[in-house]
Amino acid sequence: MLWYSGPRERDIFQLPRAIRNAGEEHELSFVLNKMALIERIQKDLTEAMMSKDELRLSVLRMAKSALKYKEIEKVRPLEDAESLQVLQTLVKQRRESVEQFARGGRQDLADKETKEIAILENYLPAAPSDSDLTAAIETAIAETGANSPKAMGAVIKAAKARLEGKAVDGKVLSDRVRERLSRMT
Repeated sequence: MLWYSGPRERDIFQLPRAIRNAGEEHELSFVLNKMALIERIQKDLTEAMMSKDELRLSVLRMAKSALKYKEIEKVRPLEDAESLQVLQTLVKQRRESVEQFARGGRQDLADKETKEIAILENYLPAAPSDSDLTAAIETAIAETGANSPKAMGAVIKAAKARLEGKAVDGKVLSDRVRERLSRMT
């Protein structure tokens, strides 16, 4: 029997060494994280097909498509943070749709979008609690030395850095920073 020892097979054998060297920053870790998310979506997609859950199937296909589209756009595998950003964008779009449908009197469509949000949020990290958000804002204000709403951008940037790895809603963060800085003046 003839064995192929091309680059793909060789890379598979290198994988355990990459995992063992956890202290080293390795490009493969980004691929593994992204693949884990896409693989998780693919596994859930298959389960949704088998259980004939049309809504879940539709949402997971849309999420997978958005991730693949972004990957093609970047011409490289997505990092974990980029994958989460894509999913957060999808959730944000759904929230805006719920608002529009509710204003338009289409409660049936608003309910459908709300169910889609719930499905997508299963793949996002937990949102920070109010106390975590407040602590990050206070620390960011102290770091930047902000004392007026003019420094809002710097404070938001520092607070987002503190809350990295959590699903932070930019609008909520912005509103909280604006409210906190306006109390300072």
